[in-house]
Amino acid sequence: MKSEVILLSLLALSFTSSAQNQIDAAKAVTHIPHRPASMGIIGDTANVKTTVKGGTAMIGGGKDVDNAFKWLIDRSGGGDVVVIRASGTDAYNPYIFALGNVNSVETLKIDSRELANNDTVANIIRNAEMLFIAGGDQSNYMRYWRGTKTLKAINYLLNVKHAPVGGTSAGCAILGGFYYSGEDGSITADEALTDPYNLLVKVYNNDFLQAPYLKNVITDQHYITRNRQGRHVTFLSRIIKNWSIYANGIAADERTAVCMDANGQATIIGTSKAYFLLTDGNKPPETCEPNKPLTWNNRGKAIKVYEIQGTPDGNGSFDIAYFKQGKATGGKWYWWWVDNGKLNQQEIK
Repeated sequence: MKSEVILLSLLALSFTSSAQNQIDAAKAVTHIPHRPASMGIIGDTANVKTTVKGGTAMIGGGKDVDNAFKWLIDRSGGGDVVVIRASGTDAYNPYIFALGNVNSVETLKIDSRELANNDTVANIIRNAEMLFIAGGDQSNYMRYWRGTKTLKAINYLLNVKHAPVGGTSAGCAILGGFYYSGEDGSITADEALTDPYNLLVKVYNNDFLQAPYLKNVITDQHYITRNRQGRHVTFLSRIIKNWSIYANGIAADERTAVCMDANGQATIIGTSKAYFLLTDGNKPPETCEPNKPLTWNNRGKAIKVYEIQGTPDGNGSFDIAYFKQGKATGGKWYWWWVDNGKLNQQEIK
């Protein structure tokens, strides 16, 4: 009995020591000279190579979703994590490091085209086993990173190295092949529905990130919290008018993540809802013109929408690879339509 008590005491001391070491390591930020854009590294500064599994986490902003980050960390194989942003702090360093077993976490603040074209910056990204794009202003990401070595490095991770990549809020906004820039200010749903050619409606077509399965997708975030459903529908209508492409939409509310694996299959992690918007080439908008309210009715069946309530451990599934309706589970189908600038919906029974 005495030996068992001693053993348990030693184990307890070992666990406490290990936990304390992890906390201490999470506070130990290393700043390496001649490392452009770096806001510091937590963990081992030596580069490692681990076996990664591809995946994309589209997070709707607000409070961070711990289990979505753990999902990304698991797919990284415990390698080096790089966070990129154009403003803000290194707050993700200790947060991510404390969530799971990773070699290191480093934040790069890439806030100029000069930094975005720096070889060292690009190589730090290429050597990552997990990349996370922080929130902020997606127009800065477009302005600073588009057409640069940083962009090439991100697309290398997505399509060659197949490392997991996540983004929240503005970081999520640029994950789709189509994306809304917000470069002249953020537009509300009412403003967009009232005039789909409002000067604030600026959508770009596949000139930025090239995430697997998201070529014909436009994302939106803070979806329910900021009532953005109507503007998302407007973006889809403009894509049809501008390029004759019937794109699809993926949206996540705050505190919610759409986590898509390497095969294009997604589950919803978080506390709110995610949405998948499907357009139909036989159902174009009836009225999508400058200075006129949007009408996209098609007898109340303009856009088919799948809604999934997230859970902390992940709920439901959706086939983003092919948007096959028969594979969707755990949610509800709706019809959405717009009459003279007003968005309507009805559940499909």
